[in-house]
Amino acid sequence: MTKAASARTRVSSKGQVILPKAIRDRRNWTPGTELTVEERPEGVLLKASPRIAPTKIEEVFGRLGPVDRALTIEEMDAAVMVEARRRHLRKTDDRN
Repeated sequence: MTKAASARTRVSSKGQVILPKAIRDRRNWTPGTELTVEERPEGVLLKASPRIAPTKIEEVFGRLGPVDRALTIEEMDAAVMVEARRRHLRKTDDRN
């Protein structure tokens, strides 16, 4: 495990804290990134907020309707790989 980055910053009169650029870059926290703030006994933890709010199974159960047929494991694996490639390419494009 690598050593955690450490830096000093100050709280402004408006209650704002500037995160060092090196840390923002490593985390890919661009302007507008929403962060979740958790108070812990040892300090405060900042985490990137999920882009999509969590849902409960009760909210989505049965929404897709009946399924024509069950997929084979090979078809599921192929679908997962297609989606993984799509997300990887999107992530790569977002960084450029």
